[in-house]
Amino acid sequence: QVQLVESGGGLVQPGGSLRLSCAAAGFTFSSATMRWYRRGPGKEREFVANIGPSGTTYYADSVKGRFTISRDSAKNTLYLQMNSLKPEDTVVYYCHAYPAYWGQGTQVTVSS
Repeated sequence: QVQLVESGGGLVQPGGSLRLSCAAAGFTFSSATMRWYRRGPGKEREFVANIGPSGTTYYADSVKGRFTISRDSAKNTLYLQMNSLKPEDTVVYYCHAYPAYWGQGTQVTVSS
């Protein structure tokens, strides 16, 4: 069955960096459109970044210039490199294989 397993979350100081990973299985990863979303407590899920099968990317305005989405089809893994992190980036991040599959999420906390 389809599995998406995120890792790499944790506690980081403002201005710091983290790299999230999402290990995918059970579908043809190289052909899939992959996305990162995030959601804070009591808030709607928010789109973060998208990468198509050919590597075309686009980002939410709130993360543009700070976050980079990438994929390694040889490893069936999606990444999100997050730089210049801000306290408002403190939320749970989810990996998504469009249109239907979701990971369990990984918590990112940006705090001094």
